Amino acid sequence: MAEHIKIRDADGTWVVRAGGAVLGESSNALELSEGGLEPVIYFPRSDIAIAFLDASDTKSHCPHKGDASYFDLELKSGTISDAAWSYESPTEDAAAIAGYLAFYPEKVTVENV
Repeated sequence: MAEHIKIRDADGTWVVRAGGAVLGESSNALELSEGGLEPVIYFPRSDIAIAFLDASDTKSHCPHKGDASYFDLELKSGTISDAAWSYESPTEDAAAIAGYLAFYPEKVTVENV
């Protein structure tokens, strides 16, 4: 499994935005590569405006990362359902992302600035 998941420090500063609001900015983000999938940027929770996020009822399981919890994004313009996810207790191979947050790029903007 270790070859399937690769986690490294994400180069530069990363920003996540939605509905005209900056939700977070981090130079401590992690990049997770998994098989042939596009890399995913994971943000330290301390670098995200958590007040915009509400836990949703959605859960999922990945055999390589473990159990994920999802978050709705609450904005003035409305709710973006399941916009973010987190692995609170990931597998050993993905331990570095414990408590970090990732966002769906088709729901919000995630960019290296």
